[in-house]
Amino acid sequence: MEKKTLGIVGGVGPLATMFIGEMIVRRTKAAKDQDHVNSIITNNTRIPDRTAFILGKSQEDPVPVMISDMERLTAAGAELIIIPCNTAHTFYEELQQGSPVQVIHMIRETMKRAAEQQAEKVGILATTGTVTSKVYQRAADEFGLEPVLPNDEIQEKVMSIIYDNVKAGKDADRKTWQEIVKYMEDQGCDRIILGCTELSIVKKDMNLPDFYLDSLIVLAETAILSCGYELTEPLT
Repeated sequence: MEKKTLGIVGGVGPLATMFIGEMIVRRTKAAKDQDHVNSIITNNTRIPDRTAFILGKSQEDPVPVMISDMERLTAAGAELIIIPCNTAHTFYEELQQGSPVQVIHMIRETMKRAAEQQAEKVGILATTGTVTSKVYQRAADEFGLEPVLPNDEIQEKVMSIIYDNVKAGKDADRKTWQEIVKYMEDQGCDRIILGCTELSIVKKDMNLPDFYLDSLIVLAETAILSCGYELTEPLT
């Protein structure tokens, strides 16, 4: 397979952008610099907040800004694009239509992986924007999975972890996280989907087990394979 140059629409959020860059390097089978995925990354922190726009709390549409970033990436040589932001995939059809090259669908790839791991009942931890848009719920239906969502109280705690902790540069509150997880486990989930890239940081910092399916890691691995490279170890 001919190797492709990867474009990463970053800044959504900044820490998740740096993390997926690191994961792409760490999970690529390579013996020298030249064996790694050739990547071009933007870290545009001026992309408007996706959740605020979806919920009608902001009139700033993030789509034109992300399309502009994709055009810049492709002009610089990107042949395949990823967007390490689950909420942004609410606008996937618009983004793909506006992109000169293929954009990997992070959420579909995550649900596909859950199905391959023989999950049946998957808990969805994501921003309120992602939950409201039902993009994960539709992907679950597509792959024959039963999605489980937090109740309003737990969803507020999820948003606090994302915005008050990770996006603010703080460690996740462990007590709040334990309350979230207990609720999801009590609903009988056999996997918990970390459907926000800020929650990928929580998994890394807390060294959480594989019971938590990390959408950012799925995206990183899919990008590596789609660009014609090998993984350091086979998918599970």
